[in-house]
Amino acid sequence: MVKLANAFTCTSCGAAHKKWAGRCDACGEWNCIIEEAPLSSGPAAKSLGASRGRAMALSDLSGHEAPPPRSQSGLGELDRVLGGGLVPASAILVGGDPGIGKSTLLLQAAARFACAGLKCIYISGEEASAQVRMRAQRLGLADAPVKLGAETNLRDILTTLEAERPQLAIIDSIQTMWADNVDSAPGSVAQVRAAAHELVTFAKRTGIAVILVGHVTKEGQIAGPRVVEHMVDTVLYFEGERGHQFRILRAVKNRFGPADEIGVFEMTGEGLSEVPNPSALFLSDRDTPAPGSVVFAGIEGTRPVLTEIQALVAPSPLGTPRRTVVGLDSGRLSTTLAVLEARCGIPFAGLDVFLNVAGGMKVTEPAADLAVAAALLSAREDIALPADTVIFGEISLSGALRPVGQTENRLKEAQKLGFTNAITPARGKTGDGAGLKLRQMADLTAFVGETFGAG
Repeated sequence: MVKLANAFTCTSCGAAHKKWAGRCDACGEWNCIIEEAPLSSGPAAKSLGASRGRAMALSDLSGHEAPPPRSQSGLGELDRVLGGGLVPASAILVGGDPGIGKSTLLLQAAARFACAGLKCIYISGEEASAQVRMRAQRLGLADAPVKLGAETNLRDILTTLEAERPQLAIIDSIQTMWADNVDSAPGSVAQVRAAAHELVTFAKRTGIAVILVGHVTKEGQIAGPRVVEHMVDTVLYFEGERGHQFRILRAVKNRFGPADEIGVFEMTGEGLSEVPNPSALFLSDRDTPAPGSVVFAGIEGTRPVLTEIQALVAPSPLGTPRRTVVGLDSGRLSTTLAVLEARCGIPFAGLDVFLNVAGGMKVTEPAADLAVAAALLSAREDIALPADTVIFGEISLSGALRPVGQTENRLKEAQKLGFTNAITPARGKTGDGAGLKLRQMADLTAFVGETFGAG
């Protein structure tokens, strides 16, 4: 009989090891390797080739199935990010910085779903029931038919959910849950993994939608093993600056809808209010044209969003000039500065560069390259660009401007908000231009020469 050896697996990255070690060689995490029994370790397993289960029923790809039913909360921004509403038996993970408003958003969502006819249970592992009631009263939700509980014991929570059979259960948060069959402290990798597995399995078995709140690390990632993000159907990040009233709910994974979709909220005294037109809100504080200010027409998921990119260039008193970026990838800034110097002959040596995306937005798409270059040149030359102009396009290392996707949607959004001019890469699919006056540029040198009279 073949004897199967136990496997040692990293709970952080899932890497397999031949023996136990204090540190995982794959991801570098400490105290994350656990021993797991093989699947065929029972007495019924005679050998590796022995039959260990029933044959599965297989189907082909041509089958037709109805789309999953959805329940809408009435919060349009939340429903948009979820892909059109809440799907039964789905598992959703919501992460965000401390104090950003995760509990407020989910309490408001629970109240909306409950008023729409869903039976909802909100279980808090971080606050007492009285604290949650105080928040509900402040938000005007005290009369919402939401069942409330305060518990951290996972076995008791699952027993309660099994008896109550709600349609939506909110667990705040997964890091506070304690499984009594795991010998470690709450919040540890093993506990988070076990609790998430039990809750996701429970959701799939019973048809109850489960929303888990997750803490984030100082790097902005959800704390605990990354396998939790693989277990759930949807991963949402709640972003924003504490000193700013805007909050952005972003879907980074969604099995029932588009990823990278965003919902925009505004933090007010009565809680979070949805922002149906974020472009108008992000541009509401723009006054007269100023050097270093450029409007970028971006795409977030399926939604076009216009944001303001601000740049400041000043002489540096330091030997190494500063490069400060907020809301953009610092690597893209370094690349843009290098292309401007190498291909256009415009140096930034000895100059401090500060770049910011107004409104607390985070821009990740390469289509912002041309808008970043325009903001830098506008600040360096102290020349203000026209306020009715939007700019987008990707810059290659050769200085050529590459077309980007969904150009027509970007232009339509700009035209809807009153913009009359657009600067885009050549060869882009612009359709009828959405009624805008287009200036299409082939490369960065032509853009610099025509817009700033240099090159």
